[in-house]
Amino acid sequence: MKVFVYNYRRFDEEKYFQQYAEEFGFELGYTKESPTIDNCGLADGCDFISIITTPITPEMMDRFKEGGVRMISTRTIGYDHIDIAYAKRIGMTVTHITYDPEGVAEYTVMMMLMAIRKAKNILERGKDNDFTLDGLIGGELGDMSVGIIGAGRIGRSVLRDLSGFGCRLYYCNRSPSEEADRYAERVDMDELLGMCDVVSLHLELNKDTFHIIGPEAISKMKKGALIVNTARGPLIDTDALAAGLDSGQVGGAALDVIEDEFGLYYYDCSGRELDNKALKVLRGRPNVLITQHMAFYYENAIRDMVYNSLYGMKMLADGKEIPYRLA
Repeated sequence: MKVFVYNYRRFDEEKYFQQYAEEFGFELGYTKESPTIDNCGLADGCDFISIITTPITPEMMDRFKEGGVRMISTRTIGYDHIDIAYAKRIGMTVTHITYDPEGVAEYTVMMMLMAIRKAKNILERGKDNDFTLDGLIGGELGDMSVGIIGAGRIGRSVLRDLSGFGCRLYYCNRSPSEEADRYAERVDMDELLGMCDVVSLHLELNKDTFHIIGPEAISKMKKGALIVNTARGPLIDTDALAAGLDSGQVGGAALDVIEDEFGLYYYDCSGRELDNKALKVLRGRPNVLITQHMAFYYENAIRDMVYNSLYGMKMLADGKEIPYRLA
């Protein structure tokens, strides 16, 4: 059985791809390039392809199927870059993956602490040898109310980690969670927005969650609250966030993800003029901390991403139930 890997990274993924391809009996092909309609042919004769966040269009899916591909596996938790409905229509199997959530939870808490203690401003001043204190006074997480929107594996881990700080914890989720209930009170979203000093998003992106933080949600937030997003950029309406920051309704933001980040994050863009609206309107603000979709990037997660991508392929090859199947 043959696997072709797009966006193959020698510096972190290679050791795991080589190890698990041998373990599962796969012949491995790869390129460091992202999949495009022009290079779909690289996967001709392969049963499976592994991708990351590059959008896969119906046209590309047809070309892959024509070349013999039976399954597309995205080695990411999110899958909004794949047209799942079209995949089902043409009989293309699609899977995503899961990975150890602890590193994302830790990164989320780190971003909260950095924003609350104004670490961006401290570091920027320090680079200019400006070691004054004026304007840099911070807050304490233990004095705050923190709301988690989405109590999946990562959201629950964040709640557990935050419980040690002594802050008041709330969560909003479609259904109750016994684990989340150990640390936080379940409330509806409007109530959470109105009472919390920090609001952290841990949702998948779909038609119901797109721009879930928009003008209406921001108007209901506690004045001066901090928004944290380590999930998916389009959960937040960039224009609404900018307006909220301008008015003071939003006190700050800590964003590991932004809208329209495809083709930007994970590429060397030095020397390029970037036309991403979110970066243009948010990055220069002193109360907005932005990192380049890095919460997932730790050793255990990379290992799990590669393993689970290939494991799903192995299950399909063996005619067994496929974990994390989408189509």
